[in-house]
This record gives sequence, structure tokens and C-alpha cells, in this order.
Amino acid sequence: MSDASPLSESKPEKPAPSPSAKQSAAVSTKAFGVVTLAIFSSRLLGLVREMVLAALFAGENRRWLDCFNQAFRTPNMLRDLFAEGALSTAFVTTFSKKMQTEGDESAWDLARKMITLAAVFMSFVSILGVLLAPFIIRIMAPGWMDDESKIHFTVLLAQIMYPFILLVSLAALVMGMLNAKKVFGIPAVSSTFFNLGSMIVGGVVGWYLDPNFGPKALIGFAIGTLAGGLAQLLIQVPSLRKVGFKFKPDFGWRDSGVAKVLQLMWPAVISGSVVQFNVLLSSIFASCLVVRDGPVTWLGQAFRLVQLPLGLFGVAVATVTVPAMSRLATEGITPEFKHTLVKGIKLVFLMTLPAAVGLAILAEPIVGLIFQRGRSTYYDTQMSAIALQSYAWGLVFYSAIKVIQPAFYAIDKRFVPLKVSFVAVAVSAIMNTLTVFVFKLGHEWLALSTSVSALVNFSLLFLAMRKVAGRMQGRSLAINVGKLLIAVVCMAGVCWLGQATILSDWRHQHTAMRLVSLFVTIGGAAVVYFGVNALLRNEELDGFKAIVMRKLGRK
Repeated sequence: MSDASPLSESKPEKPAPSPSAKQSAAVSTKAFGVVTLAIFSSRLLGLVREMVLAALFAGENRRWLDCFNQAFRTPNMLRDLFAEGALSTAFVTTFSKKMQTEGDESAWDLARKMITLAAVFMSFVSILGVLLAPFIIRIMAPGWMDDESKIHFTVLLAQIMYPFILLVSLAALVMGMLNAKKVFGIPAVSSTFFNLGSMIVGGVVGWYLDPNFGPKALIGFAIGTLAGGLAQLLIQVPSLRKVGFKFKPDFGWRDSGVAKVLQLMWPAVISGSVVQFNVLLSSIFASCLVVRDGPVTWLGQAFRLVQLPLGLFGVAVATVTVPAMSRLATEGITPEFKHTLVKGIKLVFLMTLPAAVGLAILAEPIVGLIFQRGRSTYYDTQMSAIALQSYAWGLVFYSAIKVIQPAFYAIDKRFVPLKVSFVAVAVSAIMNTLTVFVFKLGHEWLALSTSVSALVNFSLLFLAMRKVAGRMQGRSLAINVGKLLIAVVCMAGVCWLGQATILSDWRHQHTAMRLVSLFVTIGGAAVVYFGVNALLRNEELDGFKAIVMRKLGRK
């Protein structure tokens, strides 16, 4: 087995990648493995956090859990946007180029200015959010206007959690600086400390406020959210000092680098938030459904399960390709730049397509295993499962957007994703309106609108990149997708077989037996999927094997 990178062809198209490109590819292979492992642990703990909340507050208390989820929706959306989207992308792009062309000290100067600016501006935003929370929540939950107790409790929780926006913004900047210096592990694992902090502090304070974990205990988890955000920031500080950064306030914001970050950021804020905004939009419309108590939580649980492979593969690939593309883009739209972009997309397809199909087919037993305990009921499981099926079909496109969108910022075409985002949001808004007010359909159709919007978003971005950059290895990509579809159909057969046999009576199985049944089904499906890919000689499988072999310490 060679040490081929997952972001490099085994037979690269001419001209051959430059030494710098080869070095970036080698770094990317190792970095992808580190980031994947770190993000997996973070997303897994995030899932555990949702399990704890569901066990304590679902069922009879689902109306109050809806309040917590709706209150956290805006801070969490900004967390996704800043930590994995606009702020991180805009800053990493500019910081990497400055480091490449002007040296480390110039890049550190830019970082000091941006951290100072973010601290001041996001403090103002946080304060504004606290003051305007009553107005904001009424916009976000128009269907609850006739339920004042629900509105007032949601406002209280939101006011506690809004300062989280400041903490996560600073953490995103630090993450970007470390990624640009090729430090990926600690930044990726930092959100693990958010989940740990929010669960531990939230559980302790929640128990102190209400030992029976009634609605009042959710205030403890709101306070825990702030503790987790602080932990996510502080865990990265030692690594930042290690790479040579020393912070001191710098208010010299009239700087070309700061201007460049802001120029990239404001369209990125809009275009990069499409998926998150569509999820927010779905929760707003969910408050207007016939069934008032539960849809916000069911949608949140379903999307949390989608976020596991999304973070594991989409965000992980984007984390290591964005700095690489930014460095390569200093030389223009070169074959190496397109090469890195297309390989990133292929790797995302390889890993997320089976995850999407598996989640769609096995949605109910997966949701039941994870969430159906404590106060959570089988009815909650069914409702979350149908939402998961709808979200799952968009997983491939959510992930691919994470890779292709930053490429436009790297080549200074920031308005292309902005224009595409308006179309994607319009598609989601129209579908949501028809779902709720015309056809009176259920919450799963709100989730489906997000998936359709992601499909439109990625398709338009890919076509736009092809127009800007020229040929994008279309034939190679089509062959790759064809092989993946053959493999995933075979894999789906295994999932359906498992569903019809060992999982047919999962509701009456003990938790351990459910786990074993799912493990056998998913394990068999994975063997078939990767086996068929190997038989079809899918080149992307070599990149995945290289990652696994490196993690096992073998050549």
C-alpha cells in the first residue's frame, strides 16, 4: 500500500502536481485522519447530549424541550456558521494567503486585529440578543403566540444562551489560525469540550434547580451551554501559544487584511448559512403545524443524527482542503487547485452516500436505540425517524457544499455562492409554505425541503465552478458516481434484509440485542459497500485505505 493521499490521483492528469501540491496532499492525508477522529468524538458526544436531554425531558415534557431547542436554535446556527462556515472560511483564506506571501508575523498581526474586532462586535451582538430576545422568539415561533407560558420560558432560556455567540466566534478564529498552521487535532476536538462542559455543568446545575428534572432544570442546561462554549475556547489557547501567537488588543481595524476578511465574510455569512438557515426556517414553520408540541425536538434530533456523518466526513474534508486550496489559489486556478477540489468532492461522495442510504432505511431502529429511553416514547421515535429519512437524502449535498463553497472564496469569486444561496433559500421557503399552509403536511416534509434545497445549492455551485474554472474532471467524476451507486444499491439490499429479519421486532428487543442487531446489519452493509467498490476498482478507496493504514501505523 502506498501513502497516496485521498486528495491526490493515483495517475494525476498532466501537468503533474508541483512539489508544494504534493506536500499539501501528504499533509492532507494525515490531517484528514486526525480531524475525522476528533470530529467523530465531538459529534458522538453531541449525540450523547441529545440523548440525555431526550431521556430527561421528552415525552410528557416535550413542550418544554421544544422551548430549549428553539431558544438554542439561533446561537447554535451561529456556532455552525462561524466554527464551520463563514467566519472560519473567510479568515482562514485570508490568513493562509498572508502567511504564504508576507510571513507569519504579518499573519499574526491580522489575527490580533480580527480577535479584537470579533470580541467587541460579538459582545455587542450578544447584548443586543439578550435585550431583543422577546421579539426574536416571537418571530421564530409564530405558532406559539397563543401559548404565553411557552413563549416566556423560551425567551428566558434564549437570554441565558445568547452570550454563547461571543465565545464561539472567538473559538472559530482560534480554530482558523491553528488550521492554517497545520494544527488540526486540538481545534477539531475542541467542540468535544463544549459537549462535555454543557452536559456536566448543565446536569449539575439542572439537578440543583430541580432534582426531579422538570422544566426548571432546563435552565441549568442553558447555563451549561455557556460553560461548554468557554471550554471550547480555552482548550485551544495552549496550542495557539505553542505555534507562536501572543495576543494583545489591536484596534487598527483600518487594515487591508481585515477589510479582505470582511469582504469575504459578509457574502459567506449569507451563502454559508443556507443549510443552517433552512433548518432554522423549518423550526419556525414547525411551530405552525397542527401538532404543536414535539416537531421542533423531532427535527432537532433527526438533524443531530445527520450531523454525525456530516461532521465526520463533510467538515473533516473541508477543514483540510480549505487551507490547501487557499495556498494553491495564490497561483491562480491551476490544475492542482481543481485537482484538490474534485478529489475532496469524490472523497465526500464515497463516505456520505452509504451513510445517507443507511440512515434512511434504518431510521426507526437507529432513533429507537439512541433516543427511546427515560421519558421518550415510541411515538417520539416514529416522529424523529420520518424526519431523519427526509434529512438523510440531503446528506451527500450538505457535505459536498462544505467542500465546494470555500473554493469560490479562495479564488475571489465570493458573490457566486451568495447568488446561489438566495435560490436555495427560496426553494426551501416555498416548499415549507406549501407544506404547512396549503397541503397541511407533517414535519417530515419540512426536513425534505432542506434536502431539496441542498441539492439545488450544490448543483448550481458545481455548474458555476465549471464555468469559472473550466473542465472539472467531469468524466472521472461521473464514472466515480456510477461505481458508488452500484455499490450503494448492493449495500441497501443488506440493510433491507436486516430490517426484514433481525430488526423486524426491534421494539421488543433488549437494548443490548438492538445494538447487536444494528451492528451486524450496518457492519454487513459496510463490508458489501467497500467490497463492491474494491471489485469495481474505485480509485477513491485507495485514499480511504491510506487514511486507515496511517491510523494503524502501517506503511
